[in-house]
Amino acid sequence: MTRSPRQRRPRGRSRVGERFEVEVGPVAHGGHCVARVPVGGEDPDATRVVFVRHAIPGERVVLEITEGTDGDRFWRADAVEVLASSPDRVEPPCPFAGPGRCGGCDFQHVDLAAQRALKADVVREQLRRLAGLDLPVVVEHVPGDRPENDAGLRWRTRVQYVDLGEGRRGMRRHRSRSVIEVDDCRIAHPEAREPRSGVLTERVGPHEFEVAADGFWQVHPGAPGVLVETVLSMLEPAPGESVLDLYAGVGLFARFLGDAVGPTGRVIAVEGDRAATDHAQANLADLPGVEVACGAVADVLAAAYPDPVDLVVLDPPREGARRPVVEQVVARRPRAVAYVACDPSALARDVAFFAEHGYRLEALRAFDLFPMTHHVECVALLVRTDSDLR
Repeated sequence: MTRSPRQRRPRGRSRVGERFEVEVGPVAHGGHCVARVPVGGEDPDATRVVFVRHAIPGERVVLEITEGTDGDRFWRADAVEVLASSPDRVEPPCPFAGPGRCGGCDFQHVDLAAQRALKADVVREQLRRLAGLDLPVVVEHVPGDRPENDAGLRWRTRVQYVDLGEGRRGMRRHRSRSVIEVDDCRIAHPEAREPRSGVLTERVGPHEFEVAADGFWQVHPGAPGVLVETVLSMLEPAPGESVLDLYAGVGLFARFLGDAVGPTGRVIAVEGDRAATDHAQANLADLPGVEVACGAVADVLAAAYPDPVDLVVLDPPREGARRPVVEQVVARRPRAVAYVACDPSALARDVAFFAEHGYRLEALRAFDLFPMTHHVECVALLVRTDSDLR
């Protein structure tokens, strides 16, 4: 029997399988929308928050509880019947998308432009709630979907299937270890590969990068170029400046930063993964002003490189940089920080930490690097409020 990796001891009567008719509320971070259902009992007005997948704000649906007990603060559910649909609802282009099916995509049922509007709402709400900022947000299309007439599809260059034997393969259901057999992932690039051992070569602009076949590299083909261009345009690095490139991976940003600051400048690339660090050293070996350090970013900054720097690039994993790293960064008093974030909640939290130390959010761009899913990539520019930028 398969079990959810998040399974825990029930807290009261299970409500799984119960159905409710609801009006769907706003989109929430995580690929679902918010609704409320009556819980019964002594208080006839008591309700419970439910996070509903496969719905769109404003719709009237029948939802079915997929996780939840009487003792839980919130429940999870799927919209299994649409009673009044949104004008943004479309037929999912993938036959494996929908309640109880593959859990890889969240928004196959939503028009692509509306998907980006929903993601913008999430970024805006996280910044308002966690950083106290009310900013306009636009999620931008990034070229690279293939074929071009299948907008939002065929972009993912790495896909990991479950091997079902005899040439069959599958994908996990949402929040489950159970598998649904699929013949074709519709967001997979025609030449998508599965992670395996070995070394690959990736090209961005004039530079080639050595990267482990099972290591981190952006899965949208347009992502590396647009992220590099955005970081450079925001920071405007000048010859002779010093830069910290934190969570540097195989040296993507460090390579272009090294070009910009030139032989009189300095770039220190810090990365915690040993294999990625080894590749970064190979990718950056011809730049005399670039140094690569291996170790957890917080630990490396606590022990080394105490001098002030002009610029910082932060590209942390999903959990964000967190307070210890932010405090180490601001201690070096950079004039500007470019923060590349794959999680808007972690970004907003860390923007609030920077604000405590006199750094304001000067600019923000958001990119749809993961069409059909709830994920969104942001690049934020933070500047010191007491600094005069060029």
